[in-house]
Amino acid sequence: MSNEAPAAPEATGIHPARLKRSTIARYAAGSLGTGGFATLPGLVLTYYLTDSLGVAALAAGAVITMAKVWDVVIDPVIGALTDRDLARHGSRRRLMLIGALALPVLFALTFAVPPSLGPVVAGIWVLLAFTLTATAFSLFQVPYIALPAELTPNYDERTRLLTWRVVVLTFAILLFGAGGPALRRVSDDPFVQYLVMGVVCGVVIGIGMLVATDVARRTAPGRTHPDAATDAPAVSGEGAGSVPSPASSASGGTAASASTAGFREHYASGIRALRRSRPFRMLLSTFVLQALATGLMLAGAQYVATWVLHSQAAVELLFIALIAPALLAAPAWGVVARRLGKERTFAIASVVFAVAALSILGMLWAPGDWIYVPVAIAGIAYAGMQSLPMAMLPDVISHDERTEPDVAGGTGRAGSFSGVWTAGETVGFALGATTLTLILAATGYVSSVGGQIVGGQLVEQPDAAITGIVVSFSLVPAVLIGLSLLTLARYPLRRADIESR
Repeated sequence: MSNEAPAAPEATGIHPARLKRSTIARYAAGSLGTGGFATLPGLVLTYYLTDSLGVAALAAGAVITMAKVWDVVIDPVIGALTDRDLARHGSRRRLMLIGALALPVLFALTFAVPPSLGPVVAGIWVLLAFTLTATAFSLFQVPYIALPAELTPNYDERTRLLTWRVVVLTFAILLFGAGGPALRRVSDDPFVQYLVMGVVCGVVIGIGMLVATDVARRTAPGRTHPDAATDAPAVSGEGAGSVPSPASSASGGTAASASTAGFREHYASGIRALRRSRPFRMLLSTFVLQALATGLMLAGAQYVATWVLHSQAAVELLFIALIAPALLAAPAWGVVARRLGKERTFAIASVVFAVAALSILGMLWAPGDWIYVPVAIAGIAYAGMQSLPMAMLPDVISHDERTEPDVAGGTGRAGSFSGVWTAGETVGFALGATTLTLILAATGYVSSVGGQIVGGQLVEQPDAAITGIVVSFSLVPAVLIGLSLLTLARYPLRRADIESR
């Protein structure tokens, strides 16, 4: 067989193949895990530290931030390792499988701290357990994000793939955001509450991840991806619509160099990708700012429910209001993106989210159930803010492979991009929780140990702390989304840049 790359489907006049529904379903199942892990710790971990284990707000923020800093350090490394796995074995499955199997145990341990240990030991326990849990998650998440660029080269098929991933993601947010806190009601003992939640949710997260590893397993070296439908006529002995794996597209020398390059070189490849690709820098900057905004709101939801709405059940209602509309909205954003382009549709979704978040500021003067209306509108926008940038990332990767063909790594460089992307997303969500703890500390929030009792008296929060909670849930996220629109405006890729070969 010739070593020359097959002609692009567009160049031959043949329509690119559509991905099989089974491939989309298996890939989307991974978001049951990624959505669960992103949602539940972000929602309850800070509150667990401050209001169950008695850890001071600033210390709680430090615990979460340190765990996330470790995540940022290892994500580019994992990206390089998964590229090396692809070059050596033709699959990214190995690291995904390790992460999926390890995470349930580590997740349960994070929420298994006996309150009798005291705030200092409890904080250290959570730091170590959550750091290990985040490491296991990264082993899955980084190669998982790299897969779409390799499953299909088509602009609209990537939107289709990522749209259904976000449908599952929004379902996972609803399931874990409402169901996770609800599991705590199985007992009046705070220790049992969080332990049951950690065990049950950890198992469900692991199951979703394990299903998704099957997509990576089906990529074999030297073969086209068998999950791509092949309705089009064959070209050069292969299905024209099938997608060559990066291992088969790259030359033998490239694969060998990817396998033998030094560890430091692999780590540096992600940083070079960030420096080299302007579309990647702009898209990542936008996504990080938005992760910071949504992470801040996620971490603040429990505080809004407890201290503004005065209802523990309100946190579940907030998530239902956020996610139920998003389940229907995600496919609709995909339809709009096919007409207007991903970047324009992404901007529209971001503006809608910012306006909805800003309107929640009215809770300072008139707290009440009306908050569920702007939260629902924000949920509709959030579906687009998740699916569209994830559909744009494979475009950025393929654009870099086409415009920078001589860069070390050949076409098997998606892991380098996804490693940096995951690190950036981690920074955003970590800083969201950190920002919340800084606001709480600055406004005089009072921490407590299991049941909001300190010194034999029921805890009461000062008015300044209540204001801080509302501002962190509304005004600050709206400002961050506004800043993200500035970087999104500088994103240069359009449909023609991706489809022209």
